[in-house]
Amino acid sequence: MTSDPSRDQPEPGANAMTDRFHAVGEGILDALLEEAPEWADDLGDHRFSDRLADHASEADARRAGVLTDALGALDEIDDLLLPAADRVDLEMLRNRVSADLWQLTELRPQTWDPLVHLPGDALYGILAGEDLPAEDRLRAITARCAAVPGFLATARERLEGGPGMPRVHVETAIGRAEGTLGLLGDGIDGLAEQVRTPSLRSGAEDARGIAAAALRRHIDWLRSRVETADADPRLGARDHAARLWYTLDSELSQDALLTRAESDLLATEEAIAEAASDFAGAPPRPGRVREVLDRIAADSATTEETVRPACERALEHLIDRTRELDFATLPDRPVRVIPMPESRRGMAVAYCDPPGSLSAAPERPTLVAVAPPPADWPAERRASFYREYNADMLRELMVHEGVPGHALQLAHAARYSGGTRLRRALFSDTFIEGWAVYAEEALHADGWCADDPGLNLRMRLVQLKTRLRMIINAILDVRVHAHGMTESEAMSLLVERGHQEEGEAAGKWRRARLSSAQLSTYYTGYREVSEIVRDSAAARPGASRRELHDSVLAHGSPAPRHLRTLLGV
Repeated sequence: MTSDPSRDQPEPGANAMTDRFHAVGEGILDALLEEAPEWADDLGDHRFSDRLADHASEADARRAGVLTDALGALDEIDDLLLPAADRVDLEMLRNRVSADLWQLTELRPQTWDPLVHLPGDALYGILAGEDLPAEDRLRAITARCAAVPGFLATARERLEGGPGMPRVHVETAIGRAEGTLGLLGDGIDGLAEQVRTPSLRSGAEDARGIAAAALRRHIDWLRSRVETADADPRLGARDHAARLWYTLDSELSQDALLTRAESDLLATEEAIAEAASDFAGAPPRPGRVREVLDRIAADSATTEETVRPACERALEHLIDRTRELDFATLPDRPVRVIPMPESRRGMAVAYCDPPGSLSAAPERPTLVAVAPPPADWPAERRASFYREYNADMLRELMVHEGVPGHALQLAHAARYSGGTRLRRALFSDTFIEGWAVYAEEALHADGWCADDPGLNLRMRLVQLKTRLRMIINAILDVRVHAHGMTESEAMSLLVERGHQEEGEAAGKWRRARLSSAQLSTYYTGYREVSEIVRDSAAARPGASRRELHDSVLAHGSPAPRHLRTLLGV
C-alpha cells in the first residue's frame, strides 16, 4: 500500500479544524434527519417517529435554505487540515447535500412523482423495527396514522399543480398504496397485541381508521388520473447525467459508461456461449445459450410455495461455503428471508434490509425480502417469473442479497466507528452494489461447492446470465433516460441478448422508467470494486484473501473512489 507520510502528520490548526468539522457535520446530519423522519427511522434514529415528512411548497423553500446553508458551512472547512477519514466524510456529506438540493430545486419529483407521497415506508419502518419497545412503536404509528390525511392532501395539491404524472408511476403508486392498507390491518394488529395499555390500543385503532379512509380516498384519486397520466418518465440526457453524477459519485461519464458497458456485453456474450457449449458438450451454435438456460430452468423450476425455502437453503449453504473458503470474516448477525411487504413492491424482485446503522440497539436480524410476481399478471407471465427465478437463480440471488453480498458487507459497515456518525448514516450504492456483484463472481471462481463439477458449471452459467443482466441494467438506464429507448427495443435487448424471461424483462422495463441511475450502480460499482481488490492484492502480496476483503469492508460504505483514499491504494 502507498500513502504520503506527510499527510499523517497534524498541521498547525489541524486539531481545531477536525473538531470544527465534527461539530458542523453532526449538525448538518441532524438537520437532514429532522427533514426526513422516514430516513431517520430507517437508520434507527427514532427522534422524529411521531411525524411524516412535510412536502408542502413552503417546506421546499425551508429545506432549500437548510441545504444551502449546509453547503456554505462545509465550504468553510479546510479539508487540507483534516485526516483522510474526515476528508472522506466531508466529501460524502457534501455529495449528499448537493444531491438533495439538486433534486429538490431542479428535478422536483415532489411535483410529478406520486411515489414520493406515500406513507407506506414511514409506517412499515416503525412496524418492522424491533429496536423500540412495542408501546413506543404503537405511539409512533398512531401519530403517523393521524398525520396521513393531511400528508395525502398535500400530495394531491402538489401533484395537481405539477407538470403531470407518468402513468407507470401512478399505477405503481396505486399498488403500493393498496399494500399500505394491509399494513394498517395485520401489521398494527400484531403490534397492538404486544401492548397492554387500553388507551394506547384504542388510540391506534381510531388513528388507523382515519388513515385507512384517507388512503382509500387517495387511491380513488390516483385511479381517476391513470388515463390522463401521460408525462414521459424519462429524465432526458441532461437531468440523467446529473442524477448519474450524484448517484455514482464517480468520474465515469454517461457516454463512457455506455461505451464500456456495450463493449463488456459483447465479451460476456462470448463467455456465456463458451460455457453453454461446455455444458452441452457440443460446439457453439446460435440459440445454444438460450437452450441450455431453458434446460437449467426446467430442471430447477420453483413455485410460489418453494421460493422461500429454496432461498433459505441457499443462504445456509453460502454461510458454510464462505467460511470454508475463508472469503471474509462472517459477522454474528443472523439473516432471515421474508416475503417483500406489499407496500414496497413494484420496483425490484428482492432487497436486503439491515438493522438501522444508527440504532442504539440493533437487535433484529438482517432481512432479505423477496417479492412474488404481481397478482394482476396473467398466468403465463407469472409462470415465466418462476422459470426466471428457478432454484439455481435463487442461489445466485442469495449470493448477491445475502452472503457474501449485501448482508455480509452491510454487517461489516455497521461496525465502522469514526469521529462522527456520518459514515454510518451515509453510503454509496455504487460500493454496496459493486461489492455484491464482485462477491458473485469471486465466489463462483472457486465453485458453488467443492465436489460437484456439474453443479458448478451450471451455476457458472447462471452467474454469467446475471452478469449479462448487470451490464444490460446500465445500458438500459442510459439509453432509456438519455436516448429515448423504446419498449420494443428494451424488451429485445433484455430477452434476446440478456436471455431473460418475458416477465422479468417486463419488470425491468418498468423499473428502468420508475428509477434513474440506480440501475447503473451495479456495473460501475463492480468494475471499481474489482479494481480496488486487485490493486490491494498487488500492494499487499502477503495478505490472505480474507484479510484483503476485510480491509475493503472495514470503512463503511463509501464510494469506491473514496475507498481508494482510505486504503492508500
